[in-house]
Parts: sequence; structure tokens; C-alpha cells
Amino acid sequence: MFEPVILIAIATAFVLCVALSPLFIPMLHRMKFGQSIRDEGPKSHQKKSGTPTMGGIVVLISIVLTVFIVIAFVPQLELDYRIWLLLLVTVAFGLVGFLDDFIKVVMKRNLGLNSKQKLLAQLVVAAIFYFVLRQYEFSTSVHIPATSLSIDIGWLYLLLVAVMLVGASNAVNLTDGLDGLLAGTSAIAFGAFTVLAWAAGFTEVAIFSAAVVGAVLGFLVFNAHPAKVFMGDTGSLALGGAIAAIAILIEMEILLVLIGAVFVIETLSVIIQVTSYKLTKKRVFKMSPLHHHYELVGWSEWKVVIVFWIAGLIFAVLGVYIGVLDL
Repeated sequence: MFEPVILIAIATAFVLCVALSPLFIPMLHRMKFGQSIRDEGPKSHQKKSGTPTMGGIVVLISIVLTVFIVIAFVPQLELDYRIWLLLLVTVAFGLVGFLDDFIKVVMKRNLGLNSKQKLLAQLVVAAIFYFVLRQYEFSTSVHIPATSLSIDIGWLYLLLVAVMLVGASNAVNLTDGLDGLLAGTSAIAFGAFTVLAWAAGFTEVAIFSAAVVGAVLGFLVFNAHPAKVFMGDTGSLALGGAIAAIAILIEMEILLVLIGAVFVIETLSVIIQVTSYKLTKKRVFKMSPLHHHYELVGWSEWKVVIVFWIAGLIFAVLGVYIGVLDL
């Protein structure tokens, strides 16, 4: 009965993002919100210096407007607590990312917010998210995929929520390093969760996830190589928080690791690189995150992006397959 609504949500967000981006990109140019490129990064990236960043603002606006528009026009849908929590996490993490971008671009501090400031803000949002969940007697059980097992972890669920929200937001942020890389991989991952949320009966969550798919695909029109605009931390932190929140709300927490495996692998590459260098003064990769390693071994930027998209699609299909079997 609701299948057309999913397509409508994707199309609405896509159209909004495509329509708004040409308005925002010149504005970002005029405000001199240009990306600073790290000197230690691949030399080929230096030509990207000055490309407008903070494009994630358009993605967030498109998502929020689409959710309100679709739910307002479909009588069977409602703004339940899950939608409000998704909007809370997405907008709040987006604001953290905006502050980070603003400090980098306007205040010319290339590292933005320090790690403690960013972590504290993310943990506060995670705590609010958890305590709202508990007000609705949300289950603290975690289902083990492909089994009939569920483990009630009680108050440790707060820790799981914090790890998922903070970990996913930072993992997605690390993946945002090449033109179109994050927009494509996130469209695939959110597409998988749209299917799972729909199949599990979480219709409003599916609508939200579909809106994200449409918004990032619309953004990809301007972010594909050569990018006219970058998402910035404004978009990447918001998307990371949103995908973790969706996994929690549809009670498929562990599947986030599989469906978001590209984000996980990118994060692991950084951890491995840092740990190896600290312990042995040797680097495992030419550069981390992993996408930069492949650039430095001679792959074109577009080839790296396509290969990562394909990998993301394989992981997403596996995740959907396992998730649907469990229903």
C-alpha cells in the first residue's frame, strides 16, 4: 500500500536537493566557504582547494522538508517519536559538523573542533536519544543476525547507543574524502535500510531513510568528479548519526556493521595505520583512510570511487538478505 510513498520520498528529496544546490553553491562561493586541502594529502587534491564546502546544509534541508511534506500528505503516516528522534540526531550532528566546518573555513583552523569538543557534543546527543527511547519502553535487547537469539543487555544499551552514534558519525566522516565517494556509498547504505525498515513495518523510518537516499543522490549531481561542492562535516556527521539511529530504531543494530562495512573498513584502516606507526614507526598503507592508499598506488579517483560503491552495494545486498530472513 505504501510502496509509491517510498518512491515519492526519494523523488521529492532528489528534486529539492537538485533545485536548491544551484542556489547554495554560489552563496557559499560569495561567503568564501572554500575547502582547505591538507598539505600532507595527495598532491592531486591541491587543485580542489577553494571548492565550496558545507554543502551538507542542502542535504539536511532536503531531508527535513521531504519528511514533513510526505508525512503531512499521507493520512496513514504520523510524526511518531522515531521520526522526531531521527530528526534530532540528524540535525544535531549536522550542527556539530557545521561548527567544525565553520571553524575550519572561516576561522582558518584547519582541524576544526578539537576531538574532545566533538566527542562531548556527540555523547550528549546520544544520551538524549537513549533516554527518550527509554521513555517509550524501547527494548534493550540486541538481536543476533541469522539466529533466533536476542540478548537483553539492560543499561549497557546506553553504551551501545553511544558507540553506534559516535562511531558511525566519525566513520562516515572519514569516508568523505573523494568526489562522490560518500554520496554514493551512503545512498546505497540508506537504500538498504529503507528496504529493511519497510519490511519490518517501520514505515515512517523507511520514509526518512528514503528521503536521505533521494537527497544524497541529488547532491551527487554536483558532487561527482569533478566536484562543484563538498558535503563537509555538516553532511557527513549528520549522515553517520542518522544511519546509526535508523539501525537502532528498527532493532537491527548489528547489521549496521555489515551494511556500513565500507565505513567500518575506512575507519579500521586509520586505526591500523596510526597503531602501526606508533608501535613500529612503519606505515601499513601509503596513506589512510584507505581510499587515499589506492589513489597513491596509481588508481584514478573515479576508479577508487566506483570500486568502493561496488563494495558498498555487495555489503548492502548481504545485509538486506540476512535482515529479511530474520523477519
